[in-house]
Amino acid sequence: MSKLMLKRNAAPAALYEDAIRNEGAIISSSGALINFSGKKTGRSPKDKRIVFEETSRDNIWWGSVNIKMDEHTFEINRERAIDYLNTRDLVYVFDGFAGWDPRYRIKMNWQTSASLTSSFTMLVSSPPTASRRACPPRQSVEINFKRMEMVILGTEYAGEMKKGVFSVMHYLQPVKFGQLSLHSSANVGIENGDVTLFFGLSGTGKTTLSADPRRELIGDDEHVWSDRGVFNIEGGCYAKCVGLSAEKEPEIHSAIRFGAILENVVYDPVTRKPDYEDVAITENTRCAYPIEFIPNARVPCSVARQPSNIIMLTCDAFGVLPPVSRLTPEQASYHFLAGYTSKTPGTEDGVVEPIPTFSTCYSAPFLVLHPSRYAKMLAERMSQHNVPCWLINTGWTGGRFGSPTGRRCPLKFTRAIVDAVHSGVLAKAEFENFGVFNLEIPTALEGVPRELLNPALAWADKEAFGREVRKLGGMFVKAFQVYERDVDAKVRVAGPQL
Repeated sequence: MSKLMLKRNAAPAALYEDAIRNEGAIISSSGALINFSGKKTGRSPKDKRIVFEETSRDNIWWGSVNIKMDEHTFEINRERAIDYLNTRDLVYVFDGFAGWDPRYRIKMNWQTSASLTSSFTMLVSSPPTASRRACPPRQSVEINFKRMEMVILGTEYAGEMKKGVFSVMHYLQPVKFGQLSLHSSANVGIENGDVTLFFGLSGTGKTTLSADPRRELIGDDEHVWSDRGVFNIEGGCYAKCVGLSAEKEPEIHSAIRFGAILENVVYDPVTRKPDYEDVAITENTRCAYPIEFIPNARVPCSVARQPSNIIMLTCDAFGVLPPVSRLTPEQASYHFLAGYTSKTPGTEDGVVEPIPTFSTCYSAPFLVLHPSRYAKMLAERMSQHNVPCWLINTGWTGGRFGSPTGRRCPLKFTRAIVDAVHSGVLAKAEFENFGVFNLEIPTALEGVPRELLNPALAWADKEAFGREVRKLGGMFVKAFQVYERDVDAKVRVAGPQL
């Protein structure tokens, strides 16, 4: 057997060379590396396991999200990963951190069998100052908090690494440091220094809406709201790029250059130009790039200021939620715990069309503690700092998904709404009540059609609209039943009234 060679903290150019030479990657016309993850083109949440051991077992929210694994089985799979790495001619090591705040960051050591995944670890980690990843046949993501190790087996999909780290932070930040980890993007106003948090699952617009030329980007997906302010967990961005164009998302489009990675993107074999409209491989095409590739990124990715606004993003496949609503504190707690959205194609294996779902804390697949613990921390911080909350629907309007009249809410209108939040114009608008959900919605907003602001006006078939809004309201009531005993009466009645 040839002698194993370690490459530690290799430069991007060296990793490019190995990826092209050994792993079938190619360089795109913009200079970004294009790689392919094979059979797995999305996360597989059902394969996540957490070791049942004495140091963490009493804190963890055991069940379908966090499935128990005994210590012996973890040891076996850990050895499998080590054995696999020992069969490789090259093993890549990267040292970095999760988190930009020196007081709360976690030191990480990645060991991986592929240069492509080592390149990706540079993007999901904040800059360097034990976990292992390898690819035997069976897929699993296994976390052992006593050993402070994670083993990822059987997948080349980079998102498993990213969200594995997020799960670790969802445990360590509240338990070890008393800080609130959030599935959110965040940015800060260049002129006023106001901070906005955008909550939401994949496909709801966190990355797109937080990339704003008038604001500095703190991060696009994972943050911690600390006692001092807000900081990013990651060192890069991992954006969906189906339909990506310079016109619609100029900051993200221009970030795809040397040092960035395109994942499962089809390209022209002659020109090497990516085709962001082609979903022959997967709907879940992705681009990963260092956060400093965004021209107005805030580096270091932290801000010593409390949030001024919270925006909860949802993608409503029923087409009945308003594009923007002002939430009371009780409604904010309700919708945070409910976490309604629609899973969009490609974000998980087997999802080929939007599926309505309730993902508590907009983060269910990644939560480690019981949702009520995160919700309580959020409510306390919102109350302490008097932070307003807005519910923004980036999903369908005028009809449900798949109907002749339904369409995705145009991005230009959603951006106009977000701009109005930041400028303070929306807070000063006149509001009316929105029926079953008892939401406050603006009667008028410059740049946004009146019929779009109120879904009842956007639907031509009023009877069908009534059925759909009651149907969705019933889904909320049913989904929230599991949290009713964990909240006070005001929160319980803050949802739909049927």
